Amino acid sequence: MASNSFGNLFRLTTFGESHGPALGGIIDGCPAGVRIDESMVQKDLERRRPGQSKITTQRKEPDAVVFHSGIFEGVTTGTPIGFTIQNTNQKSKDYSHIQNSYRPSHADFVYDKKYGFRDYRGGGRSSARETVSRVVAGAIAKQYISPIAIKAFVIQVGSLKLEQPYQELELERAEENVVRCPDPGMAEKMISYISEVKKKGDTVGGVIRCVIQNVPVGLGEPVFEKLHANLGAAMLSINAVKGFAYGSGFEGAAMLGSDHNDYFNEDGTTKTNFSGGIQGGISNGMDIYFDVAFKPVATLLQSYESLTNEGKIETNHGKGRHDPCVVPRAVPIVEAMAALVLADHIMMAKTSKI
Repeated sequence: MASNSFGNLFRLTTFGESHGPALGGIIDGCPAGVRIDESMVQKDLERRRPGQSKITTQRKEPDAVVFHSGIFEGVTTGTPIGFTIQNTNQKSKDYSHIQNSYRPSHADFVYDKKYGFRDYRGGGRSSARETVSRVVAGAIAKQYISPIAIKAFVIQVGSLKLEQPYQELELERAEENVVRCPDPGMAEKMISYISEVKKKGDTVGGVIRCVIQNVPVGLGEPVFEKLHANLGAAMLSINAVKGFAYGSGFEGAAMLGSDHNDYFNEDGTTKTNFSGGIQGGISNGMDIYFDVAFKPVATLLQSYESLTNEGKIETNHGKGRHDPCVVPRAVPIVEAMAALVLADHIMMAKTSKI
């Protein structure tokens, strides 16, 4: 049994491989009457697409989405929304050298052992190219959940890290540079560092912060559909993600309860927000914020040791077009998955009371 669907009531099922003819998805459960601006969907795809700058993979894909059902005259009909995105720039021969070997820290080995067969071209279904379908669905979800606003941005690349609280940053400035960091000075340092790493045929990881504002009180379904648990699962389903922390996160473990408690104001808001906008698995009306850690890309454009399907260690060399750092292109993916979770919980909240 494969799991290719996400969500309970607002549900996305995706299909396609990195080097197949197309990728796509079906959004089931989106209510009728939601006005959809398809240009906003395409804009988010532009933010995720390959080949957008010198610090991303140079695979050239237009990533133009075509909707086949569920939207009529710019409005959702309540029926399944089907869509596809064509693959147009595959170079499958770049992967012929790994047909019989497993790259370290990739899904090659485990896919082969699990299924007894694998699509070695670009990783097949395990490729991050699959996330293009998530971005389409997330862009639809964003328009459904408005006025809830979701903004993700890069706060760390390697050891270069922004230390300011997000409230002190001009978050809209993140889209002014190719690394998507809201601090222009730090952005230049990050871009320079990624470029240096790329020249060496190496890769580097990073961290994306996501802030969700205008969230109503009451989203979240304890005990097994807690809002933060679903957000964590959504983020950890993204390729290359190694960690998720919301609110005070791991830093809260070093604090005293008297310092960590978010004391109330008379209107029900809180003086601090170490809870990250979620208490008891339910949104409390404050900003939701969390960090998502991404590992360095596993494909190195240099020599490395790999394991063959005959159990031998051999020296191989990375080929193809790959990101030296995934976080700039992962920003819209993080936003998309957050939007899908919020859309699902908004629909579930409608069943909580009469």
